[in-house]
Amino acid sequence: MHRPPTAEAEVAAELDAVRPALAPRFAAELPGARAAVLTRLWRAFAHEPLPWIERREPGRDGLALRLSDGRRLHGPHADPYATTGCVTEVRLDGVAYDDPARLTTELAVPSGGGFAAELGHSVASLALSRADAGQGEAGEAHSDEWPVHDWEWEQRVVDGHPYHPNCRSRPGFSVAEQLAYGPEHRPPPVRLGLLPVPAGECLVAGDWPTELRDGDDLLIPVHPWQAAHVLKRSCAPGPAAHPLMSLRTLALPDGPHVKTSLSARLTSSVRDISVGSVASSAVLSAFAETLAARTDGLLHTTRTLGAVTADSPDLAAVLRESPAVYAGPGEHVVPVAALATTELPSRPGWLVEFARLALIVGLRLLELGVALEAHGQNLLVVLSASGAPLRLVYRDLADIRVSPARLARHGVPLPELPERIRTDDEEALRRKLFGSLVGGALAGTAGGREALRAALTTAVRGLPRTPDLDALCERPLPAKALTLMRLSPGVPGDQWTVLPNPLRPQGF
Repeated sequence: MHRPPTAEAEVAAELDAVRPALAPRFAAELPGARAAVLTRLWRAFAHEPLPWIERREPGRDGLALRLSDGRRLHGPHADPYATTGCVTEVRLDGVAYDDPARLTTELAVPSGGGFAAELGHSVASLALSRADAGQGEAGEAHSDEWPVHDWEWEQRVVDGHPYHPNCRSRPGFSVAEQLAYGPEHRPPPVRLGLLPVPAGECLVAGDWPTELRDGDDLLIPVHPWQAAHVLKRSCAPGPAAHPLMSLRTLALPDGPHVKTSLSARLTSSVRDISVGSVASSAVLSAFAETLAARTDGLLHTTRTLGAVTADSPDLAAVLRESPAVYAGPGEHVVPVAALATTELPSRPGWLVEFARLALIVGLRLLELGVALEAHGQNLLVVLSASGAPLRLVYRDLADIRVSPARLARHGVPLPELPERIRTDDEEALRRKLFGSLVGGALAGTAGGREALRAALTTAVRGLPRTPDLDALCERPLPAKALTLMRLSPGVPGDQWTVLPNPLRPQGF
């Protein structure tokens, strides 16, 4: 029986054609990339409510999972907050697997076939990223020199999402496209296309700049991958811009960032720009500025300068401020995801200072009625010249949650916001903030449960006691069930699990 080539083999073959000098390094990085993705997958098996896992049995020699079909899966204990260390194999009924795609195929769980293919892409793309960065297991290819430009920080994040098994999955992207468009490959600036659309056929929010107009037409910036694979249209050459972590957002040479439509599945979902998000962008941006003003200067939100859609999520763009505009002389604005590529988290007391700043801001906004999705990509920190955390910057407001009842309690007017982001469900609000900020940004920076526990334990001392803080300190920590979501294609929206609370000695 003929087996289709694996993602690893496909990438190796393409690499031989487009950059053969990188092929040996790619091959050398594959075992580490398999282990990195397997580590993330095993974390999910250990902590997410996957319906085909009947029970978990921790023991001295690791963790055993009893599956609903009677099989037994065994691996090491899984720290849900660890970003270092590797699971090099797990055993299914005694048979060892070091490849997460092969393991998932063998498990044969519902919707597992497509997920296994994505895991294969994640491994191959991660090995390619590490190979091109000239580094290995730690995922930190960088010099001791701090970047000058904001987009250079984004290039330092080689391994992608610290906890998602699809941390580097880019199905639909050829090797040449990954090398050309992925920020971790440090490519030359990407030449965007400009597609003219009659203004009467567009929805515009904010001010669309004159340089992106041509008579009665609006010129919509288009990512070259989108033009080739989705729109299947040629575009006039536009500005060259540097890709950021989200891939679809790029830094323009004159400073602003442009978010383009990129209808590709990267980690969890296809991230398009909905018509509704364009319609609400200006109102949401102004609302966020109003709320940020109540943080005593500790938070800035990047303003949306203009947004446009040709009545389609496949053809839309958003212009917004660069976070760098909020840096003073000698200061740096760093995406939280890039902090792990610096020595800062290992400095005595630094992680406590950062955690305290993040909690003060996050909890204050939550009390007012806004739950940020403050993961390592959306949240940035302003650092002094010496590296001290001074204040925060938040970008991309599309996935925040807003409580009308809490806003009313504090006398904050509720603007016309999309229905999907409005909720008074206390659990939903806390999940949004705690899952992204504590279980994502802070955990990923700390790198493990003990470091996270030590920082949080000190950081929460002296904070105003509120029901939200009590929930953070006393209840299990909510986290997105990332693998469950990928294995539940018919279930819309986020799904959740709970992790051992790092502030409690026994976890739960």
